[in-house]
Amino acid sequence: MFTVVLLTNPEKRGLDPALVESLRNAWGGGDALWLAPDEAAEFALAQRPDNLDQVWQSCQSMSVDLVIVPTEGRRKRMLLADMDSTMIQQECIDELADEAGVGERVKDITARAMNGELDFDGALRERVGLLKGLDASVIDQVLANRITYMPGGKTLLRTMNATGGHAALVSGGFTAFTQKVADALGFHENRANTLLIEGGKLTGEIAQPILGKQAKVDALEQITARLGLSKAEVIAVGDGANDLGMLTRAGLGVALHAKPSVAAQCDVRVNFGDLTALLYVQGYAKADFAA
Repeated sequence: MFTVVLLTNPEKRGLDPALVESLRNAWGGGDALWLAPDEAAEFALAQRPDNLDQVWQSCQSMSVDLVIVPTEGRRKRMLLADMDSTMIQQECIDELADEAGVGERVKDITARAMNGELDFDGALRERVGLLKGLDASVIDQVLANRITYMPGGKTLLRTMNATGGHAALVSGGFTAFTQKVADALGFHENRANTLLIEGGKLTGEIAQPILGKQAKVDALEQITARLGLSKAEVIAVGDGANDLGMLTRAGLGVALHAKPSVAAQCDVRVNFGDLTALLYVQGYAKADFAA
């Protein structure tokens, strides 16, 4: 059995009941269950429909995300999340680069790396090299003034933690940011790269080894083994090419507002919903969300 979930931007809402009923009837689904009024609904389905891609495109044109997941094992026991442009709305290295006066150059490299056009490790070394000489105190300034959290993140963490879940933040960014973000949102652990600092200034280098795409896969393997979980019990979320390894290996991989080349390789794509979409696809109703 499968479950079809339709959801939209919770700030705009506007999920039309007529759309839900029309799709349910066309596919011969079970009764519709509204997870949140005008925002998210689901129904059961015996098998994946042949015209899924066509219907998904149609839903996208109406600003509606359409997701189909196996019904069995929907609720996951672990969250594995990317940070930049996933749990926060920025790319930390781009914000540091702005302060260093090399913002446009670094943003271009970041965009190409996240879209899979550049080798992640090499692109990271190049970008960090452009930060050489930047005062380390700028990190705290960026955290305080430039970093904003992705909507729904705190609700996602609180709800999964309240049901005994484990949450790990794994980033190709920097520990100076992941530690703060993890603490603020309620992650149990975090992994990222370490910026090297000497005399209060960035050296333009990072500690080895570089945590990139493979490091996220390693985190999935290592943390599940330590907790006695299977990969099927993990929901992973990310947006960039370096997230693909964990997204395709986790029980449920969600491409959230992802780069086109990344979204194309993922079955579960959320382009309009926020991070609470990860709760809806697991079968949580809004009434189940932890305050």
